[in-house]
Order: sequence, then C-alpha cells, then structure tokens
Amino acid sequence: MKIAIINGANINFAGIREPHIYGSHTLAEINRQIFDEAKTIAETALAKIDLQFFHSNIEGEIINILQNCHEQKFDGIILNAGAFSHYSYAIRDAVASLSMPVIEVHMSNPYSREEFRHTSVIAPVCRGHICGFRSYGYTLAIHALIKTNLEVYE
Repeated sequence: MKIAIINGANINFAGIREPHIYGSHTLAEINRQIFDEAKTIAETALAKIDLQFFHSNIEGEIINILQNCHEQKFDGIILNAGAFSHYSYAIRDAVASLSMPVIEVHMSNPYSREEFRHTSVIAPVCRGHICGFRSYGYTLAIHALIKTNLEVYE
C-alpha cells in the first residue's frame, strides 16, 4: 500500500512551536516514528506499506503534491495541512478531486483551541479526521487506511 504523508504550514517547526500543544519531537523524529510504527503495522497486517513523506509551507506546492499522488497512483493520503485546514478552499478542492482516501490529521485538538480553528474546510471531503493525539494520529490514520483499503465506499 502506497501512502503519502503530507504536512503543511508550520509542521516543520514541530518540537519548536508550542511544544506544550504539539509535543517536543521534531518533524524528522515524527517521520522516523511513523516509519518505524508502519513497519510493525505492515508485519502484523501482512501488508506492504510504502510511505512517502512530503512537507511544504506553500499552499500551491501542497496542491501539486496532492495532484502528483493521483498521477503516481497512491493508495491513500494522510494530510496535516496545518492552518491551511481552516481556510484553504484550493487544497479542499484538490482533495475533493482525488479518488483515493484522504485522512486529515491534526496533532492538536483544534476544537479545544481558538474558535477560528474549530472549522476545517478540508474535513468534509476527507474519508476521516483524526485530531488531538499528537504524532500518534498519523499511526492511527495508517491503521485506518489499511483496514478500509479493501472496503468499497459510495
């Protein structure tokens, strides 16, 4: 299963930006943790998992990555768009055009924070939404993609 993990605005500052909210691990450490946990998940599920990691602070680059995932026939996408989640209709439209499942992940719980974070314009076009579990949310999303890979959704 070929899975893209796409991180957006300010996620490269994980470990620096508000560690009391996002944790103290850097993005490189988080990606390593995700990779290691995915290996264990793959062994348990008797599945092959090919993870590819992407990051950009630029909205248009995230759209290009999403479109490239379509062209490269990824099986699923885990998207943490950061603050773009709350206002980027362009990323929302790119996600809506994809046929593979996209799971939106947030390391914090946006519903327990400022009111402007309570709305995700991306969530309604995603297969699912996981928030509040710091970096473990990515692992939960991998489990969800594997478990639902063979199911048909209308």
